[in-house]
Amino acid sequence: MSEPLRSTRAAQGKLFLIFQVGAERFALAATDIGEVLPCVPLKPVAQAPAWVVGIFAHRGRVVPVIDVGQLMFGTPAPQRTSTRLVLVHYRSDPARPDLRLGLILEHATHTLRCNPDDFRPSEVSNRTTPYLGPVREDEQGLLQWVGVQDLLDERVRELLFAPQLADRLKDGED
Repeated sequence: MSEPLRSTRAAQGKLFLIFQVGAERFALAATDIGEVLPCVPLKPVAQAPAWVVGIFAHRGRVVPVIDVGQLMFGTPAPQRTSTRLVLVHYRSDPARPDLRLGLILEHATHTLRCNPDDFRPSEVSNRTTPYLGPVREDEQGLLQWVGVQDLLDERVRELLFAPQLADRLKDGED
């Protein structure tokens, strides 16, 4: 990429995917997103939290999927044409940098390019929601940045990404 084009993009800001949970607006950094898909049938995961809605096969790998509305507010995303399955890069394990996590997102149809410095700390500290980041105010109200890497706690990470199973498969065990 040429230097003038790189400078122009930097001046334009960072790209975000905007989605809603009910009437509330949230943003994901586009750099965290691998692909946006329509919703697909999912296989449930036994004994998982209600917001872990299942798994599906995508390009030769099994991808776990969570419903972000269910996670945040206990309300599943409605099945609408604007409800999407967003595959994100989940980089919680340095030994496995290519993990994917599916997010069911409501009204995930718009993007926003803005300066990340426009987001300010919310001044609300809720230890149970470490994924909720800073907020940005605009004519539609507050927009909150969601941190993909903080969506899952350790227990759910181990359930969905089974580090011991990955190690056995890598070593050629059954």
